[in-house]
Amino acid sequence: MKKESSYELTKERPSVEQRIAKGKSLRNKFPRAKQGNYKPAPDRADPVAILEEQGKSRLPDLVPIRYARMLTSPFAFLRGAAAIMAADLAASAPTSGIVVQACGDMHVANFGIFASAERNLIFGINDFDETLPGPWEWDLKRLVASIVASGRFLGASENLCEKAVRAAVSSYRNRMKEFAYKGNMELWYTIITEKDILQTLTPANRKRMKKITDKARERTHMQVLGKMTDLVGDQYRLRVNAPFIVRETHTQLGRPIEEALDLVLKSYFTSLADDRKYLLQHYQITDVARKIVGVGSVGTRCWIVFLTGNSSNDPLFLQVKEAQRSVLEPFVNKSIYSNHGQRVVAGQRLIQGAPDIFLGWGEMDGFQFYIRQLRDMKGGVEFDPEKVKIQNLPQYSALCAWSLALAHAKSGDAAMITGYVGNSEELDNAMVQFSFAYADQTEKDHRALAAAARNGRIQVASAEG
Repeated sequence: MKKESSYELTKERPSVEQRIAKGKSLRNKFPRAKQGNYKPAPDRADPVAILEEQGKSRLPDLVPIRYARMLTSPFAFLRGAAAIMAADLAASAPTSGIVVQACGDMHVANFGIFASAERNLIFGINDFDETLPGPWEWDLKRLVASIVASGRFLGASENLCEKAVRAAVSSYRNRMKEFAYKGNMELWYTIITEKDILQTLTPANRKRMKKITDKARERTHMQVLGKMTDLVGDQYRLRVNAPFIVRETHTQLGRPIEEALDLVLKSYFTSLADDRKYLLQHYQITDVARKIVGVGSVGTRCWIVFLTGNSSNDPLFLQVKEAQRSVLEPFVNKSIYSNHGQRVVAGQRLIQGAPDIFLGWGEMDGFQFYIRQLRDMKGGVEFDPEKVKIQNLPQYSALCAWSLALAHAKSGDAAMITGYVGNSEELDNAMVQFSFAYADQTEKDHRALAAAARNGRIQVASAEG
């Protein structure tokens, strides 16, 4: 249950200018230049041990796949190492003290295009598993570190990586100042639309973006039906692709899968608004399968639920994904929600702007879940050295930082952050310093994981797909 909180209207709130001045005064307590400091703590925890500890709460047969995915590159390692970086951020330097609804796993591959309820394409953060109130700096630092890690993976020069980091931090500062002066309702309804993105791009990049948006529009439930199901007799069934998609008869605790999913979905149903309940009641479950997702999430419990409505041409695919404690929680205040699925949903609703209409939460046998549509006009950049246009890294990084600034402005005090970050490049310089230092740390940690695999400390899946 959510803890009850008191509410009263604010009688007098400081002006935008006063809050900007307050944010600026925080530089005396924690100068922006110090944001660039990163040195591993003398008592820094073994990064492999942190991953091993996470693995204890996960499905043991899937943990080797998680390691295999993280070992493919330092960038992949970073994507799976949110818990490691959270500990490093908490230990490396103090913060300005301004709290936002932090994403908690902010990196360049956690952004994308998706459909609003009105079927318009918007750009934003698309992963909220670790969301929790926390320092805005931690999200920005993880983002810039991921820019360097991804740039190196994709073949970018160090100069291009630095240019991309500077583009991101400059975008964050400038967008935050813009948001600081918006009215509360105007800011609440602000989203980054397809049109907004196209206006910032060169003609050549507009063509590339159109390919991404056109592909996203094709990624509907009907497209999933064709890609992930087979016609068996006169009914569609989810296509098995072991070990990544498997059909189970029982959960790890021995409960029949139909019974387990019934418990999850009954509790999920109570989390939905009445209009969503009415719509969902018109669908029936056709098939269920367990699915491996992501990099950092591998090993958590996750199912695809295939439902049909009026006919076989009226499919709905839901993803039931386990929510565990946020990696930020050991270093900030504990979540006010007893169900971590609700924590994820509440955070997403606060900072994304146009969340999935079927977003909700549930529980079963002590495990907590959030539920969303598996695919609803979703798309994004492919981090493939053979496909990506590496020279676009700065422009893409700036777009990600724009989205991050919007999330932080919606959930924090944009004016105070604006006052702290300022108009100069002092924060940009600091973040360049931090991003390269932490990308180097990530490469060391990646090598440590590889050594653990070689000496048999950890088991790694022999095949990936």
